[in-house]
Amino acid sequence: MLIRNNRTGRSLSLTLILAGALGVGCSDENNEAEAGSDSQPTSTESAPDKAETAAKLASPADESTVDYREIKWEELIPQEDLDALLNPPEYYAMIPEGSDEDVFPTEEPLTIDGPASAEMARYQQALQSAKIKPEFDQQQVRIPGFVVPLEFDDDQTITSFLLVPYFGACMHLPPPPPNQVIYAKFPEGFQVEFLYDPVYIEGELRTLPEDTERGNAAYTINVARVSAYEE
Repeated sequence: MLIRNNRTGRSLSLTLILAGALGVGCSDENNEAEAGSDSQPTSTESAPDKAETAAKLASPADESTVDYREIKWEELIPQEDLDALLNPPEYYAMIPEGSDEDVFPTEEPLTIDGPASAEMARYQQALQSAKIKPEFDQQQVRIPGFVVPLEFDDDQTITSFLLVPYFGACMHLPPPPPNQVIYAKFPEGFQVEFLYDPVYIEGELRTLPEDTERGNAAYTINVARVSAYEE
C-alpha cells in the first residue's frame, strides 16, 4: 500500500522513511496539500525541452504482447543507498518534529570529511542520491505511484509527468531522491480525477536522467498504459 507523508513509525517501510525524512519542516505545506488535493492541474506551463531524451526512447511495445514485471520503489535504489535509508542515525528519531533541528538539508550533501559524522553524512547523501540500478534499463515494468503533472492541455489531458512514491512529493513537499522519481512521457495522454489517487504505470523503464521544474528524476519511463491503482 502506498503511504502518504507521515514521520511516525519510519522504521516500518522505506516509503514511510522517505516521506518522513523529506517532509521535515513542511507541516504548513502538508496542510496545503490536504486542502488542495482535490484540485486538478490549472497551468499549461511546459517542462523544459525533452527532445534529446525522447529521441533515445523506443516506441511503446504492443501491451497485449508484453509481460510487465511489477516492481517496488525500493528495488530502484542501489543497495548502499538502501542500507543507509533503512538505518538512519539513531538520534534522528529523537529530533522533535517542528524543532530547529527538524530541517531537510538545502545545501550540498555532507561528506565524511565534513563537520557531521560519517553516519549522518552517508544518510543525507542517500536522501539526495541519483544513483541507479543499471539492470533496470529497457525493462518492461509495472509500478504504482502518484502523478505530478508537467505537461497537459486545456482539457487537463496529461502527456508528461513525474511518478513519485508518495502524495505531495515535488508539489507540497521536498522531492524524494532522484532515484525515487521517474520521468514519464505518454503522448497519448490521460486524465486523473484527483491527484491524490495513486495509479499504476506500465511501460519500458530507462536509466535516463531528466531534470524538470518539479524535480529531478534518475529514471525515465516510456508509458504504454495508465490504470487505477488497486490493492
